[in-house]
Order: sequence, then C-alpha cells, then structure tokens
Amino acid sequence: MSIRVADVIWVYVFETFGPYPHARALWQAGPVSTVPETRWLTVPDLVELLGIGVSRVRRLVEDRAILAIRVDGVLKVPASFIRNGEPLSELKGTLVLLADSGFNDDEAMRWLLGVDDSLGTSPIEALRAGRKAEVRRVAQALAF
Repeated sequence: MSIRVADVIWVYVFETFGPYPHARALWQAGPVSTVPETRWLTVPDLVELLGIGVSRVRRLVEDRAILAIRVDGVLKVPASFIRNGEPLSELKGTLVLLADSGFNDDEAMRWLLGVDDSLGTSPIEALRAGRKAEVRRVAQALAF
C-alpha cells in the first residue's frame, strides 16, 4: 500500500477543519498577500477613487458590498473589486453567499483571488467577465 501526498494533505485538512467538504478549498500554499497580481487599495485610496467619505467606505464593507481584510496591519481591498469608480455589483451577492456558506473574510478573500479549477480562473476575474451565475454555483457547492 502506498501513501499519496494528496491523502496526507486531506487527512491534515480533515483533522484541522473537520468533516466539511469545503475544507479542501481552504488549503492554500501561502497567505493572500503573496498573490502577485493583486493590487491593494487602502481606505484613503477608496475615498479618493470612489469620491465618497470614509464612513461611506466603511459602510460598504459592513454591508458586504466590498470585502476588506488586514494586509500588513492595514485594512485593504483588492483593486479588482472596483470597476469604473464603483464597487463591482456582482460581488455583494457572492460575498453574502460565501458568508452563509461558513466562510470568514480571510477564507472568502483567498477563494475570490485564488484560481478555482472548475472556473479555470480566479472567481473575481470570472465575476468581472460576467460569469456571476457560474461563480455563485461553484461557491454554493463549496458549502455542501
């Protein structure tokens, strides 16, 4: 009997996260901040870019219209979440779906920015390309 690396990883994930099928999607090779193509925007950047106040930016985060995480201690949003000076409209429903599926903000960010094999690209790029229904189907399947 031989032991495969995939089996070892699955046992580690299972023991760490429990018997949740979406736990397989949580394993990443590194932290979110190592994604090279991600350009991060701070709250002051968003204030300038969106033309709104700090309190309105924070309200967008609270309402899950955009997702922000701390990168190197500073609250940041990926630039890909903004299109034409507005938050990506397709993002809000996807963020709510991920939260309902049990993803915390860090896990949701990793999934949105990482490449998903079933989509062939990152979920955020698929959303930007107009594939909202497909992205949400994949996200919904992660919950089961």
